[in-house]
Parts: sequence; C-alpha cells; structure tokens
Amino acid sequence: MAGIIAVCKSDKKGIKKEDVKEGLLREDFGLVGDAHADCCTHRQVSLLAVESIDKMRALGLELKPGDFAENLTTEGIDLVSLPVGTRMSVGKQVVLEVTQIGKECHTGCAIYQQVGKCIMPEEGVFAKVIRGGPVRVGDKIEVG
Repeated sequence: MAGIIAVCKSDKKGIKKEDVKEGLLREDFGLVGDAHADCCTHRQVSLLAVESIDKMRALGLELKPGDFAENLTTEGIDLVSLPVGTRMSVGKQVVLEVTQIGKECHTGCAIYQQVGKCIMPEEGVFAKVIRGGPVRVGDKIEVG
C-alpha cells in the first residue's frame, strides 16, 4: 500500500525541512507554513520516495525525510514513473496533480557537496494542489 511517511516543512528556502507529521495542503497554493508554498507556481508541493532516499543511504549517508527539502515523503509508490498530469488522492480529501519530474539541481546543496550526487534532479516529483485538505503520516495514496 502506498502512503505518506513524513510531512515536512521549513520557514526558509534552501534548508532541510523538518517532519511535522501533519499539515494542511491549500488548493492552488501548497503546504501551509512552508517557504516553498506559492499560488503562482506549478511546483507547489514536492514529493520524494523513501526508496529514493534509501539509495543515498546506501552510499553511507545518514539521512531522514525532509533532508532533500521534500514536503511529502512517500513509501510504496514509484513516483518517477507517473506521467505529468497524473492525479493522486492523498488521505480522504487531498488531490494532487503531477506537474514535473525532477529539477535542475543547484550544486550548492549539502548532499551534493558531501557525495557529488543528489537524487532530486531525477527522482523528485512536483505537484499542484487540485483539492486541499489535511495531510498526515499514514495517509494512503491512490493514483487516478
């Protein structure tokens, strides 16, 4: 079963996010209280699979959800295989639409400086909030 294992936010851009366990996703905005939330972008929410984080852990890094500045850390879903435009239901109310797979990495991030590699450029997924609502650790994710 696919689900949410962390809900992460920060009040500044360019830093790791902290797992706050639950939050509110606002329609056409993002995670309330997160520095990256914005009504005027297609990258309102970032998602990263724990399976992707595990690839970096295998290189000897001690990492936790939020260290790649993702808002939602998922488990049991192959995020990067979802085509742009795919809709996902999260929990009982939230609907997200995939808008971008990967991103251009700024080489100054702490992970890149440590190992010369970062997973967000290939495996980070961005989405727009189609229908808002609460999101919390343990919420189920369904595609379609």
